[in-house]
Amino acid sequence: MDIEMVLTIIAEDRPGLVEEVARVVADHGGNWVDSAMSRLGGEFAGILRVTVARQRAAELEAAFEALEENGVHTHIRRGASGAVSEGRTAYVEVVGQDHKGIVRDISHVFASNSVNVNELRTHVFDGSMTGEHMFSAEADIVLPDGLEMGELCEKLEDIASDLMIDIRMCGVKGE
Repeated sequence: MDIEMVLTIIAEDRPGLVEEVARVVADHGGNWVDSAMSRLGGEFAGILRVTVARQRAAELEAAFEALEENGVHTHIRRGASGAVSEGRTAYVEVVGQDHKGIVRDISHVFASNSVNVNELRTHVFDGSMTGEHMFSAEADIVLPDGLEMGELCEKLEDIASDLMIDIRMCGVKGE
C-alpha cells in the first residue's frame, strides 16, 4: 500500500536542482504527484507531494536526508491526508502601493470569514509611471458554505482604502 508524503525543500538556487530531487523520488520508487516550486531571492523553495510504497518510505526519507550534504534542506510530513477543503473555489486579485502589513490584513479578512487559502502568489514590482514599489497578490481560495462571494468582496473593499489597494478581480471560479 502506498503512503503520501509532503516535502518542503529549500536550497540555494542552481541548475539541476529539480532534477536532483526528481531523481531521488524516482530512484526510491516514489511517484511525483503535485508540486509548487519557485526561485525567491536567490533561493529555491518548493513543496512536493509524493506517494511511495509503505515499505520504501524510510528509504526515501533517508535519501532526502542525505541531500543535506549538497545543501538541499528538506522537511517531510508522512501520511498527508490529501483532504480537500469543502466549499466553492474562488479567486481574488489585488494591486496597490507596497507597504508592510498588506498580506496580514487581507489574510485576516479571509481567516475571520473561515475562508481557506489554497494558493497565494504575491509580487512586488516597480510601478511603470512613478517607479514606486507596487504590490500584487492573487489568491485561490475556498469559500465556506454560507458565505457569498459578494459578501467577502465587500469586506475586502472595506479595508482596501486603508491598505491603498484595489481589488481587481473577485469572483467564484466557473461563474
